[in-house]
Amino acid sequence: MSWNPALDPDIPVGDAVDAIEAVIIPRARDLGGFEVRRALPSAQRQMVGPFIFFDQMGPAEFLTGQGIDVRPHPHIGLATVTYLLKGRMHHRDSLGTDQWIEPGAVNLMMAGHGITHSERTDGEMRARPHAMFGLQTWLALPQKNEDDPAAFLHAPASVLPELEGEGKQVRLILGNAWGETVPVATPSEVFYADATLAPGAAIPLPDEHEDRGIYILSGEVTVAGQTFPAGQMLVFRPGDRVSARAGGQGARIMLLGGATMDGPRHIWWNFVASSKERIEAAKEAWRAGDWAHGRFRLPPGDDAEFIPAP
Repeated sequence: MSWNPALDPDIPVGDAVDAIEAVIIPRARDLGGFEVRRALPSAQRQMVGPFIFFDQMGPAEFLTGQGIDVRPHPHIGLATVTYLLKGRMHHRDSLGTDQWIEPGAVNLMMAGHGITHSERTDGEMRARPHAMFGLQTWLALPQKNEDDPAAFLHAPASVLPELEGEGKQVRLILGNAWGETVPVATPSEVFYADATLAPGAAIPLPDEHEDRGIYILSGEVTVAGQTFPAGQMLVFRPGDRVSARAGGQGARIMLLGGATMDGPRHIWWNFVASSKERIEAAKEAWRAGDWAHGRFRLPPGDDAEFIPAP
C-alpha cells in the first residue's frame, strides 16, 4: 500500500463526498521584481503524487542588463522539472551539461546522490529586454533511487505528445495520460500536462493515477459546481471522476499527479530525503566545499561562485 495520509478506506467516495480534497493558495515572494508563487509543499499537502515542490516563476519583464542569476547550488533525493512558458534560461550542472531551456521543452535533472547546478539568463539575453514565465517543480525520488547517480535529460517540445479537440490544446510534459506517453523515463508513476481551454471547454483528469491536482495559471475553472480563479492549486480525492471546465475567458491549467510516495520526506533547503541522516550528510558535504574530491562539484563554466548553505 502506498503512503497517502488522505486515503482512508472508510471514507465515502464519488458523489458522497466533495470532489475537491484541498484548495492551496500559493505563498508569494518578491525576488526583486520577479515574483515566485509556491504551492507545494503546503500546510494542506506535502506532495501530490511525487510532486513535492511547485513554483510559479513570474510572469516578469526584465530590462536590458537584468535577468535571473541563480548561482550554483546542490540537490539530493529529487528530480527537478523546469518548464517554461516564456523566455529562455541557461542551465549548467556538475555533469557538464550546458543547456538552454526554452518554452515547451522538458528538462529533467535527476539529483540522486548529489548534483550542483545554476540557472541564469546570461549572454545575449541581457542585451535586450526579455520576458520570463515558467514553472519549476521537484519530484521526490523513491527510496530505492535516492542514491542513484545524477543525470540530466532534455526533450524538445517537438517530441512531446499533443492532443487537440473540443476546445482543448494539451501538451503532455511527463509520464502517461489520456492514452499518450512522454518518451522520457521517470523514476516513478507520474503525469504532468499543460492545457489551454477555450471558454466553456472541459477536460477530464486521467483516472488511472492515484493522486491528482490542477494548478490554474490563467482564467478560471469550475469543478463540481465551484469556481476557482488563477493562482490556486486544487487537489482531488483518489478514485473520483473529475473534470474541470473553463470559464467565459478560457483558462490555462497545469495538471499533475501520479502514484503516492513510499513514505513522507524530509526537506531542508534544496535537499529531499527519506531520512534526516541523509540530509545531515549532504549538509556536511556542501559545507566542506571540497569541489575537487568531495560529494559535490561545481558546474564547469560556472564555478567562480556558489550559494552557501543556510
